[in-house]
Amino acid sequence: MAAAKKAVLGPLVGAVDQGTSSTRFLVFNSKTAELLSHHQVEIKQEFPREGWVEQDPKEILQSVYECIEKTCEKLGQLNIDISNIKAIGVSNQRETTVVWDKLTGEPLYNAVAAPVSPGSSVPVAVVPSGSSVPAAGTSSVWLDLRTQSTVENLSKRIPGNNNFVKSKTGLPLSTYFSAVKLRWLLDNVRTVQKAVEENRALFGTIDSWLIWSLTGGINGGVHCTDVTNASRTMLFNIHSLEWDKELCEFFGIPKEILPNVRSSSEIYGLMKAGALEGVPISGCLGDQSAALVGQMCFQDGQAKNTYGTGCFLLCNTGRKCVFSEHGLLTTVAYKLGRDKPVYYALEGSVAIAGAVIRWLRDNLGIIKSSEEIEKLAKEVGTSYGCYFVPAFSGLYAPYWEPSARGIICGLTQFTNKCHIAFAALEAVCFQTREILDAMNRDCGIPLSHLQVDGGMTSNKILMQLQADILYIPVVKPSMPETTALGAAMAAGAAEGVGVWSLEPEDLSAVTMERFEPQINAEESEIRYSTWKKAVMKSIGWVTTQSPESGIP
Repeated sequence: MAAAKKAVLGPLVGAVDQGTSSTRFLVFNSKTAELLSHHQVEIKQEFPREGWVEQDPKEILQSVYECIEKTCEKLGQLNIDISNIKAIGVSNQRETTVVWDKLTGEPLYNAVAAPVSPGSSVPVAVVPSGSSVPAAGTSSVWLDLRTQSTVENLSKRIPGNNNFVKSKTGLPLSTYFSAVKLRWLLDNVRTVQKAVEENRALFGTIDSWLIWSLTGGINGGVHCTDVTNASRTMLFNIHSLEWDKELCEFFGIPKEILPNVRSSSEIYGLMKAGALEGVPISGCLGDQSAALVGQMCFQDGQAKNTYGTGCFLLCNTGRKCVFSEHGLLTTVAYKLGRDKPVYYALEGSVAIAGAVIRWLRDNLGIIKSSEEIEKLAKEVGTSYGCYFVPAFSGLYAPYWEPSARGIICGLTQFTNKCHIAFAALEAVCFQTREILDAMNRDCGIPLSHLQVDGGMTSNKILMQLQADILYIPVVKPSMPETTALGAAMAAGAAEGVGVWSLEPEDLSAVTMERFEPQINAEESEIRYSTWKKAVMKSIGWVTTQSPESGIP
């Protein structure tokens, strides 16, 4: 019997999407952006002590190999020839810190995890200098808090003005970013100190660890990162696009352990093992930048919001750095080629989005599954004047109020669980509007529409509410895997690969679902101003004199 004929397709591009709770490998058709196959592997988070979040770098690497092998098997079953895969891109959870031994290839400590990325786990908004992280009552999943004292010691030493770190990096001095985690490892882990002294140590975020390992590891592995991941370390000057000598000295970090910084789209090296041996790795983007590219937000003023356990809102500010007056971060959006210009973005995050749905399920028990919330909300179609401010561990951007705590207010004897479910969905939308308003004030460009992605966007009531509360259309691509798509686009467009054109006329039209505002502008404003009144009621709940009961 003759072998089944292989399906004839255009060039394919693979993408590793390495998140906090899972790793995935996805394969796209570079001509149509269609997703052909993928595989996902869950990975463990470890909590060795309260407030510490760690992952095993070797488990992460192994999960990448497993996802690649399994996806290739699935493509074989679809009669798709894996030799059509011409490039691989990497998208990763940002800020998570790995230090390893370049002679043995072994990690010198577990990866110290960041708060988490949408779609995979929990983000936590970043605290600007002068504010403190609301530590009381913060669960270990939210934030790795071991570095809090490191931040306090560093902030006492800031030279000259408080803007020293922010003016160079776009970031506030915070436990969130890699430099502080690396400083903690150098201060507290003897194996790391010794390896640095003996010139054996390499540092990187997850992308660097994966690319070094996949391109050969101890046998010629390429130690590099891209501008988007580098811009989240607090060691990278986002103006000169280089590791900053003064910042390295300030944090006491030797420059020789840092990876080479490359663009987000160029051939870094070739796969040295597995089913895709010899395929170039040629795209690399931090997950939020990858989603911005996957949403094709290439124009100044275009923005996307990723709805996961929290939300990440990024707005492309073009070739200029916009520094926020409202507690947002300035970050590198992408640089799609060695000789291509760098683009910047403003970033704001909503700490609690999908997490509020999980809280209704796990803590209050009013729903059995996250999907059920849409059904409850649909039953009433209104919150009946009930407002839910989920400030479980303080308020983040644009308030920066660690003293706030969650409240449900406006209750009457008619309020039932359906109204509370509806108010929880509204809370996600109101918080997004607050970040968007801050962005509009910083940029001076009001958004004409918002592009959305992430797990929660399958909730149609949420999407309609978002359009009503923002009073602009909300636009959702029918293919939800925008983060992986962004990494694949960067890889396929790289010089020397050239199978994916990023020219506007060549980008395949993505089918979109569009939600238009269905209430009048006045009603939208009244609801938003009532939300703000509720937020004010949540502030000042915790004072240093009155610690929360049960917190040591």
